[in-house]
Amino acid sequence: MAKNVKLLQGNEACVHGAIYAGMRFFAGYPITPSTEIAEVSSVELPKVGGKFIQMEDEIAGMAATIGGAIAGKKALTATSGPGFSLKQENIGYAAIAEIPCVIANVQRCGPSTGLPTSPSQGDVMQAKWGTHGDHPMIAISPTSVKECFEFAVKAFNFAEKYRTPVILLLDEGIGHLREKIVIPKEGELEVIDRKRPTCNPSEYEPYGYTDDLVPPMADFGTGYKYNITGLFHDEVGFPVNSTEVAGKQLDRLMSKIENNLDDIVIYDEYMLEDAEFAFVSYGSMARTSKEVVVALREKGVKVGLFTLKTIWPFPEKQIEDLAKKMNKLYVVEMNLGQVLEEVKKVSQGECELEGINKANGEMITPDDILAKFGGGINA
Repeated sequence: MAKNVKLLQGNEACVHGAIYAGMRFFAGYPITPSTEIAEVSSVELPKVGGKFIQMEDEIAGMAATIGGAIAGKKALTATSGPGFSLKQENIGYAAIAEIPCVIANVQRCGPSTGLPTSPSQGDVMQAKWGTHGDHPMIAISPTSVKECFEFAVKAFNFAEKYRTPVILLLDEGIGHLREKIVIPKEGELEVIDRKRPTCNPSEYEPYGYTDDLVPPMADFGTGYKYNITGLFHDEVGFPVNSTEVAGKQLDRLMSKIENNLDDIVIYDEYMLEDAEFAFVSYGSMARTSKEVVVALREKGVKVGLFTLKTIWPFPEKQIEDLAKKMNKLYVVEMNLGQVLEEVKKVSQGECELEGINKANGEMITPDDILAKFGGGINA
């Protein structure tokens, strides 16, 4: 059988990956530079029996996505910049109510309206802490069009497996990058569906305690009646004004993620076996950093690259181990040091650290990195 080869943007690949994973509902509002995700969803979803709806604003887009997920559909929304800010209250609602859904955020230069068509990686901390209170969060960051497809599948798998919102955190450079990819055949990539109840409806506890800390989730309209609220609640979903219940519930929400870091945390190591220096990066900046590693290796410099694919939960153990082996770590990112602060925290002074940063809407170039490292490619 001939391979299904396509030339796609990262944004387009996200949609194809989401549909491969079983996404059948999209709700959102167009915003640069994520709009292609909505546009392609509107074309492709009807072909597979799915539904697309453009809502009146970003808040409604997130609310409708939650509604689609509650009704049993794998649901996606997409946004950028200030739209991501507007979705945050409902993302928190999805976290406490344990509603699986995927939010694609194609980062652009901010704050506020900023530079709508320019790249950024300024939403890293917002992805983790944008909604109020303590809550679990998974955020994964692709570095290629192929990974946009594959990580869309992973995002839905994580959402369904752990009953949680998941953020697919692109930057504009990856969202608008075009590359050839081979679309996997059906069954080639693992696709996970949420665990549904098998008990009698009268016995169903949508927030009950299970061995894996992830209770089964019934689709609305299938005879399993339950309450959904943004308040801390009991096992059947009704609000309980109890600090003891709140603490117990929050512990479960956090533990269902923290107990599965080996499954969730994805990263890549490049030429680190004998390295004395390493770049830490993600998204489009990992591609730039890799080019620099190749150039420096040709000059005999022992340098490597650690690429974050899962940004949240942060790969603390891996970064701590890396810091113990290196003379110095350089964190390359299109912001003023958001991941750098995490690296500082977990490396515990084991090696020198330096950030290589831009937040003005320009890409960090190989020469920018080499200037910080100590010389241009041709030096």
